[in-house]
Amino acid sequence: MSHIYIYSPAGAVQDRAAFRRGIQRLTKMGHQVEIDPNALTRWQRFAGDDATRIAAIRRAAASSADVALITRGGYGLTRILPQIPWDEIAAAVHRGTRFVGFSDFTALQLGLLAKAKAITWAGPALCEGFGAPKPLDAAKRKPGISADPINPITLACFEDLVNGAAEGVGWRISKSDLAALEGAESNVLAHRATLWGGNLRLITTLLGTPWFPKIRNGVLFLEDVGEHPYRIERMLSQLLYAGVLARQAAIVLGQFTRYTLSNHDRGYSLRKVVDRLRSQVNVPILTGLPFGHTPAKVLLPVGARIELVVEKQEAFLFWGHL
Repeated sequence: MSHIYIYSPAGAVQDRAAFRRGIQRLTKMGHQVEIDPNALTRWQRFAGDDATRIAAIRRAAASSADVALITRGGYGLTRILPQIPWDEIAAAVHRGTRFVGFSDFTALQLGLLAKAKAITWAGPALCEGFGAPKPLDAAKRKPGISADPINPITLACFEDLVNGAAEGVGWRISKSDLAALEGAESNVLAHRATLWGGNLRLITTLLGTPWFPKIRNGVLFLEDVGEHPYRIERMLSQLLYAGVLARQAAIVLGQFTRYTLSNHDRGYSLRKVVDRLRSQVNVPILTGLPFGHTPAKVLLPVGARIELVVEKQEAFLFWGHL
């Protein structure tokens, strides 16, 4: 049984039913769940005013929990970056608390990496990860559809984390990825490289600030939601022109979801964006990482030293026991 501390450092919880389902599921899984007193507070669009959310972060750091799990992302952390108690969070990480989240949480993760070189985990939030609605009755479900609404990849990776068994992830890359690697069946793309990244919009927002980690020979993973490919290209170009991409050992693209192409695009797509990026930077680029604003989400140790290996059409990130 693990002690999980639930808190809201960014946007206000909008779906309280999902919040309750998430708490119930984690409890049913055998975990001791502690809820921050301001987890459901609302002020404007935030989970409390700035001081309230900073206090919630402090309580999470002081909780001695095995996992500090955010309720949701949204927007809110970039506006309090100067006031975030970095030393307290780093001390909590050193004591064994694993901070988990994604999306807006990228700002805290990269800020902590820049300030204290402490490891956090990119992974699900409470509401979207564990608060999925109950499935249909068995009679109404399609054949082969699991009764558990939580994605099995997300669930397995989270259980590995809380059990101390998370040591790596793997996924199938595309044929275009393999062709770009010149068809080599076995490639060590990165050795003892720092894994970092998260939400592309948040990463570009931090560029040029004290909370942007200066990583060389790292493995940069990226994802985003609701961003048309031209906006994704624009943000990638910003990182390219700033020299960030060329300094990496590899770039790993996760899921880019919830955008709509139109007739105006005339064949312009995310695939075209990736192809163009490959022509601009002499760094291996892999796609298809199961991470982002999707039900299937692996957990990734932001700031850990990792190995990135490609075997035939499979990619693997290894970090061993942390």
